[in-house]
Amino acid sequence: MNPAPAARGGSTTLVLLRHGETALTPEKRISGSGGSDPELSETGLRQAEAAARALATRGPVRAVVSSPLRRARQTADAAARRLGLEVQVDEGLTEADFGAWEGLTFAEARERHPAEMAAWLVSPKAVPGGNGETFASVARRAALARDRLLARYEGQTVLVVSHVGVLRTLLRLALGAPPATLFRMDLAAASLSAVSYSRSGGVSVRLLNDTSHLADDHR
Repeated sequence: MNPAPAARGGSTTLVLLRHGETALTPEKRISGSGGSDPELSETGLRQAEAAARALATRGPVRAVVSSPLRRARQTADAAARRLGLEVQVDEGLTEADFGAWEGLTFAEARERHPAEMAAWLVSPKAVPGGNGETFASVARRAALARDRLLARYEGQTVLVVSHVGVLRTLLRLALGAPPATLFRMDLAAASLSAVSYSRSGGVSVRLLNDTSHLADDHR
């Protein structure tokens, strides 16, 4: 799969914001699109506001585009208020469905389904939780969402608010890295990353897992 088509009207930047914490995040529980759709915790709301303040100082953002899941929408809403924009929703940015693993910790999922988990960690075609969504499927729809944004906001900066699986996938595609690298990237709650797509066809990861705006958040 190609990393991305070239931006024809100049450099286009996607600023990638992972949603803030939910009650499941500190416990490292698996939370995709097939679970309870949790809202942000008090800590997550503070993180969303901190990210929004940081984004307001970065320069002009043309659009805020979010996953439809509640935790992403709440995070996007905080940024949009600061930036004076409306939140747009793109279904392609939804987190994967992890099937029967939803709500489990990784340790619990590995203990209960060791062979299935081992396969999932090495193959993008492995199905998580018995009936979940493969990372091959996530990559296809995330790439389509990316391409829509690059076409619509050519030469501009767009804030993309999504989930760890989708954002890792976008970064992996930008790097042209193999699927196994998904699990070698740490993207903290409310972290910022950025990828630029140049007019000449170059793709550059400019920022990865920046949490400096959370320094004063007592988690």
